[in-house]
Amino acid sequence: MNILSKTPSFTRQVFCTINQQIRFLSQNKTAVSNNRQQSELRFTLPNGNLSKEQRQEYEKNGFLVIRNLVKAKTLDHFRERFQQVCVGIVKVPGMTVMKDVAIAKSEFADGEKAITKIQDFTLDDELFKYCCEPEIVKYVENFTGPNIMAMHTMLINKPPDPGTQSSRHPLHQDLYYFPFRPADRIVCAWTAMETINRENGCLVVIPGSHTGELEVHEYPKWKGGVNKMYHGIQKFDPNQKMVHLHMETGDTVFFHPLLIHGSGTNRSSRFRKAISCHYADSACEYIECKDGVQDFISKEVTDIFRKKTGLQDAQFEDVWRIKSRLVKGERINL
Repeated sequence: MNILSKTPSFTRQVFCTINQQIRFLSQNKTAVSNNRQQSELRFTLPNGNLSKEQRQEYEKNGFLVIRNLVKAKTLDHFRERFQQVCVGIVKVPGMTVMKDVAIAKSEFADGEKAITKIQDFTLDDELFKYCCEPEIVKYVENFTGPNIMAMHTMLINKPPDPGTQSSRHPLHQDLYYFPFRPADRIVCAWTAMETINRENGCLVVIPGSHTGELEVHEYPKWKGGVNKMYHGIQKFDPNQKMVHLHMETGDTVFFHPLLIHGSGTNRSSRFRKAISCHYADSACEYIECKDGVQDFISKEVTDIFRKKTGLQDAQFEDVWRIKSRLVKGERINL
């Protein structure tokens, strides 16, 4: 029998009111707890494309691997386009084509074997399609929001190492190269175009390093030489935990621009390919990089740009204004 049926009317009203207040306080406490948890997720946005577990993983580690995200057929199209660039069938003004420091000295390398990287393929409509892949963009929104700019693009063709170890990439932070902020609204999507492991020089990352500061970078003192603009962090704890990212074709890793990462030597007999794009919220703003941690790279990039274009008044941010391209939403500041 319900105890309230034998309770006076006034007492029943008080009892019910207390019950309602308890339920309200309980619900409000849950809502406050949920809001606090959301606010503690600093590096991702609640856009619904990432699960709670995925968001927490990125918050903790600074990177998130999504398996089999890009179709192999799509990657084959980009591979073919890359080959056309290498042999000169396709020429895109402004796109940077690079050779490994060891290959550049060889008289025998030609075609695809001569090129280790192309950058700034935002200027090529075909390769730019990578930046606009719906499977990738839906994840990018969780980091940048709805107004998305493609800022920095690369197709990497890591060569078999000739014994100089020049094919490795020193540990670095991508934010070092970028004159725009805030860092938390920038993310890289890096897709394996084939099986990538320790044998052919996979990415190596230091989990959690994205919560630190931007470190001083400089050219490493390697006997075999160093590729242009391959700056690295010289002072770091070698005992820090490092994770090697073994990836299969189409696997894509999203990572924060402060995450310390690099890649090992390609000890295989084949070139190793990956394609990537750094995205940013178009509401990010350009910053001054002189006389700080980024002074060295800003001067180096700007000097090269001025020589190529003849624009002697060009500034570091002008380089990025030219090669960046809107992917989705509205172009605001960048």
